[in-house]
Amino acid sequence: MIPAPLLLIPGFFVCLLLPLTVCEEQQISKDNLLVLTVATKETDGFRRFLKSAKHFNYTIKVLGQGQKWKGGDYVTAPGGGQKVRLLKTALEEMKKQDKIILFIESYDVVFASGPKELLKKFQQTRHKVVFSSESLIWPDRHMEDKHPHVREGNRFLGSGGFIGYLPNIREMVADWKGKDNDSDQLFFTKIYIDPVKRKSINITLDSTCRMFQNLHGALDEVVLKFENGRVRARNLLFDTLPVIIHGNGPTKLQINYLGNYIPNTWTFENGCTVCHQDLRPLTALKESEYPMVLIGIFIQQPTPFVTVFFERLLKLQYPKNRLKLLIFNQEVHHERHVSSFLHDHGNLYQNVKFIRPEEGMDGPASRNLGFDMCRKDKDCEYFFSIDIEVVLKEENTLKILIEQNLPIVAPMITRVGRLWSNFWGALSSDGYYARSEDYVDIVQGRRVGVWNVPYVSSVYLVKGSLLRSELTDSELFNSHILDPDMAYCHSVRNKGIFMYVTNMHTFGRILSTENYQTDHLHNDLWQIFENPEEWQERYIHENYTHIMKDKLIETPCPDVYWFPVFSDVACDHLVEEMEHFGQWSGGRNKDSRIQGGYENVPTVDIHMNQINFEKNWHKFLLEYIAPITEKMYPGYYTKAQFDLAFIVRYKPDEQPSLRPHHDASTFTINIALNQLGPDYQGGGCRFLRYDCSIKAPRKGWALMHPGRLTHYHEGLPTTAGVRYIAVSFVDP
Repeated sequence: MIPAPLLLIPGFFVCLLLPLTVCEEQQISKDNLLVLTVATKETDGFRRFLKSAKHFNYTIKVLGQGQKWKGGDYVTAPGGGQKVRLLKTALEEMKKQDKIILFIESYDVVFASGPKELLKKFQQTRHKVVFSSESLIWPDRHMEDKHPHVREGNRFLGSGGFIGYLPNIREMVADWKGKDNDSDQLFFTKIYIDPVKRKSINITLDSTCRMFQNLHGALDEVVLKFENGRVRARNLLFDTLPVIIHGNGPTKLQINYLGNYIPNTWTFENGCTVCHQDLRPLTALKESEYPMVLIGIFIQQPTPFVTVFFERLLKLQYPKNRLKLLIFNQEVHHERHVSSFLHDHGNLYQNVKFIRPEEGMDGPASRNLGFDMCRKDKDCEYFFSIDIEVVLKEENTLKILIEQNLPIVAPMITRVGRLWSNFWGALSSDGYYARSEDYVDIVQGRRVGVWNVPYVSSVYLVKGSLLRSELTDSELFNSHILDPDMAYCHSVRNKGIFMYVTNMHTFGRILSTENYQTDHLHNDLWQIFENPEEWQERYIHENYTHIMKDKLIETPCPDVYWFPVFSDVACDHLVEEMEHFGQWSGGRNKDSRIQGGYENVPTVDIHMNQINFEKNWHKFLLEYIAPITEKMYPGYYTKAQFDLAFIVRYKPDEQPSLRPHHDASTFTINIALNQLGPDYQGGGCRFLRYDCSIKAPRKGWALMHPGRLTHYHEGLPTTAGVRYIAVSFVDP
């Protein structure tokens, strides 16, 4: 029998028969919730906080706006008392006693869910005030034994976030009489460890991080959970989904990383993030209205394909009269490349400043100068920094970056075949590289978006207004212990400015400068190992990859195959390299024994091993000739070995032709290096057995034919000019 007084309690008997969850208190209305935060200055972190609050429909009241911050820096000593003072004043002015107050940081906080979930979890604690929790005690470790034990989770209070009823929080801060630079954490901790005050105010901790997730001391516990097209931070230790994520202590950068998803890039569609940036479209502008950009180009070491870099710069889809150039060159070797570009195209740009090696300026000073030039130029809206080793394939890169409308943004570039990129996803405790959870996914394009990162280098865009406001230091790239780019990024991070990288387009790659030698006329020819993609684009015929699909292989004579392999540039560079070397053999009058091989019929030539090119040539044969050989001569597989590979020169007054002979090879490659007509007259090759001649060789095309037994052949007379061919006796 139920006592009569209990029967008078509405719903009591029903609750005895139903699960507890059905009988919870009526859900608190989100209209009763007010979020209070302190922000004396508007930073990127604060703007991200407001963006996440707006995304989840929180009502925010900001305290201290426009005031001077006197609460310390949390680095040299604990601080934050100013926040308590401002909170106390704000609460005294509030009248509605049923108000729920959420007090949190703003510079390093993002919301991961909305008010409904937060209030439900708060209500389930059955307490009037709930603080965030931490596994580490701060600022006074001597108080550890005074903290009450908890059934599960973290024991120590974190003052960066708490929620509670207005009367209880007002009672909690009523005794604050501290200074602005006193510790808010210590003040709240002393209240919490006092059993009388803890009970009176009815305080508890969110010990299993159901509402608040402080990242300090918990980085290994928190991962991102991707599910049903959305993403959420999960605490693996307690298997909870926190509503508020706080990058406290030294983990401010980690909250930037999580902030990439909550909510800057929140919704995922087909693996791509839809970014919530305030884009700045340029399509509606006339060319004369495009933002003025100063492009800083930095050459600090011998680098391959510098000429190609400037060719790509010309192709950049942006009005040239809205571009200014600063070119810093520290390498004498590249003087001719820069001078040639400026001579031919410098007048296309609004202004050009060229700093030569003899001026003695170092790398950090040149980058400081670039920023300062934009800083002092009121028309400079952006500074675009690019190192000479960057291969910028996307011609609209500058437009794409400007349209992101971000303070600092870099196009993601990578090094082929490696997990190297021009950004870091995270930092180690000592401020150097650390791999973030999804670094590999971002680099390999499995997650696509615009990402907040702690470090960018090599190529990036900076707003001119930022240089004139936040980044006014004229020595941003100077440091006694850090590399210039690390020093710069360190300064940017310390000012609370966000850096971003975008992988929403395939922008390009970065060259390897390892083993780059400058001993030759055309040093790029030797880059087939270090930079194979760039080498192929520069030196392999544009139609080579279409040979099989488009049936470009011709058969001018039986078992003789003719196909494109070298670009015009490759042909020209090989010829110029040999003429620059100059040690042509004496043709019929020379010794036929050439460093390990024999020429049955001597020619006027220079061998690949004479210019230390034989390894590169072997790589070329393996990559570009062997696949064709194996297609056209089924059942034969080659390792492209050779004893003889050389460039031959034919001149009417030197050696115009070559008598009939067999080649000492299983098959031979003969590549025309210049053009019949403008360069020479006559020439060609005749196969005697078939009475078949090729009299008009095409520049860059290879003749491939069997050696030894069947294809007895001769070189037809060159009657005028000079003819060059590259010859390889393969598999002797």
